[in-house]
Amino acid sequence: MVLKHVALVGFMGAGKSTLGRQLAERIGASLTDIDADLEKLVGPIPAYFEQHGEAGFRGVEESAVNEALLRNGRSVVVLGGGAVTSVATRELLGARATTLWLAVDVETCWSRVRRSERPLAQDYDDFKRLYEERRSLYSDVADAVVRDDDDAVLAAAGVHVERGALRRLGELVPGDGAAALVSDSHVAGIHGVDAQLALGPRLAETHELPPREEAKTLAAVDHLWQELRLDRTGTLVALGGGCTTDAAGLTAATYLRGIAWVPVPTSLVAQVDAAIGGKTAIDLPQGKNLVGAFHWPVRTVIDPALLETLPAEQRREGMAEVVKTGLLAGEPLWELPDDELVRRCAAFKAAVCLRDPHDQAERKILNLGHTFAHALEAAAGYEGVTHGRAVALGLLAALRLSGRDTAPVEELLRPTPVRVDRERAWEALQRDKKTVGGELRLVLLGDDGPRIDVPVPADDVRRALDALTAG
Repeated sequence: MVLKHVALVGFMGAGKSTLGRQLAERIGASLTDIDADLEKLVGPIPAYFEQHGEAGFRGVEESAVNEALLRNGRSVVVLGGGAVTSVATRELLGARATTLWLAVDVETCWSRVRRSERPLAQDYDDFKRLYEERRSLYSDVADAVVRDDDDAVLAAAGVHVERGALRRLGELVPGDGAAALVSDSHVAGIHGVDAQLALGPRLAETHELPPREEAKTLAAVDHLWQELRLDRTGTLVALGGGCTTDAAGLTAATYLRGIAWVPVPTSLVAQVDAAIGGKTAIDLPQGKNLVGAFHWPVRTVIDPALLETLPAEQRREGMAEVVKTGLLAGEPLWELPDDELVRRCAAFKAAVCLRDPHDQAERKILNLGHTFAHALEAAAGYEGVTHGRAVALGLLAALRLSGRDTAPVEELLRPTPVRVDRERAWEALQRDKKTVGGELRLVLLGDDGPRIDVPVPADDVRRALDALTAG
């Protein structure tokens, strides 16, 4: 994962400083507010402006932006409204930052600054003229247009959520190298032609993975490795559900020691969870996702309109991850309409993954219920127990062990026990990645939110697991 700075641009009064603070906190980055830093350096900006003129101010502003963007690591950098008038600043933004334009209408901006001492906000007509002049500069320099902190988090993570995005896939896949489209036969039959047309002349090859969990096998990935002909400038585009994006992402992580990839999730579970954050993996008979790699996509393209072709059964599968996200966020996200549901859930996961990209600490909260779910799936040999059903049951067990209300899971997901070999499930659970030194560690929900690495007595875990099985 490349740690680029995140720069916020926009007109005066747009609310960049407020959004900058929110974004920095959500993605775990430091904050640099250029205007605030300049106030400390040169004193009140209106006075400096009056003494040295706009040209003098732009000079010290350009130096401050330059210093901020050349620092190592990742920070959120809030630029003043006129900073983009500098050619050097625009070039540096292109090289060192993901630049987000907080686009707010001129009337709102004026209402916020008209009684201030800002030297360029003393006359409405001049203010409006300047607003129109700078719009093209913001548009030219921006990698994304945002309206709130969820949008900003998604853009910082390289996640693009837009109804109809599949039709613009060619524009949204970064780079100019060749593209290989990977899908399964079912999804290819529904969306494959649209994806191929959107990729246009960049599309060099197409490939199919087996459906569902069959894609997440060494045999399937090996077949894809041998078929691929991309060079290191190429991009693998994975069109499909979570199994497709998992397997294709691992292929991209390992082929030629790593090539760029873009997941285009078509299922609800993939749009709100599986395709976000750069985790890729295949399964082993002994457990789920035991072989994988962290390989952050260069972009994730999410088109909520693709959910309209999703069968009701598959939608229920995805709702398990939606409920999980809502429980972690402490909000009933499952009540939102599709487009907003996807955007909010994706933003929640993206923020967690940006704070902990390699799953060393906080990202573990996303495993709520999954230790049990993966054990059930493994015990069923990845057949007969779907991921969504297993997650619903796993959430039920996690809430019971947390002493929390199970109503959201029971009423929304209605999980019923599955018929699997209990000993095999118990063996798989003990091999789960969340087990540390043989001690079972779970994600549970406390009064103040999720808690990670909670040691739970083996007998309690075993009883909770057995309660999820029938007979």
